[in-house]
Amino acid sequence: MIRVLVVDDDFMVASIHAKFVERTEGFSVVGTARTGAEALQLCADLVPDLVLLDVHLPDFSGLEVLQQLRSDGSTVGVVMVTAERDADAVRSALHGGAMQYLVKPFEYADFAARMQRVREAIDSLSDGSPDQAAIDRAFGAPPTTSTTLPKGLSSGVGPPRGTRAGRRRWLSAAECGEQVGLSRVSARRYLEFFVDQGQAAVRLNYGSAGRPERRYRSIR
Repeated sequence: MIRVLVVDDDFMVASIHAKFVERTEGFSVVGTARTGAEALQLCADLVPDLVLLDVHLPDFSGLEVLQQLRSDGSTVGVVMVTAERDADAVRSALHGGAMQYLVKPFEYADFAARMQRVREAIDSLSDGSPDQAAIDRAFGAPPTTSTTLPKGLSSGVGPPRGTRAGRRRWLSAAECGEQVGLSRVSARRYLEFFVDQGQAAVRLNYGSAGRPERRYRSIR
């Protein structure tokens, strides 16, 4: 689960955002804060994975909270959730390392779409040495249209085609690697390439604990 701290000075708004978080698969609320000082303290105490951060707070702005977090060396993910539309504020959030900037008011579908991007970015960097495709996903870049295999990958390896009772099934990188004699890390690099090329599909499999497992299946 991605653990989320909700920061908004309006109790009702914070409650709505918290409900949106709990409604979204793979996310849970670990706390709420009404001020910048509370936000910084709870970030230190709870160590969340993600902060939903308003710009307008009673003591100091959410942008200052973001700046202080980065100054303190925190790498927590931050999504600005605010009514502030000023270009300077948006630039400050971007340069401060915010992952998304969502303008109030918004519908749940808009919120869920951005949370999905955040989850994909976090999951893309779960391995110690992400390839270019994973880095592109983390930065929100469009997938490459090149059909040339990335450096280090060889031709002759195709998308996963595991079957059970005549039907295709979803396989983990480790299972695919076992089938073709590759390590899990190498298999995942191939699999992510096939996903980018539209030759394979990926889904997240949530277990009882830990980060979700990525499972793959050929779509051809």
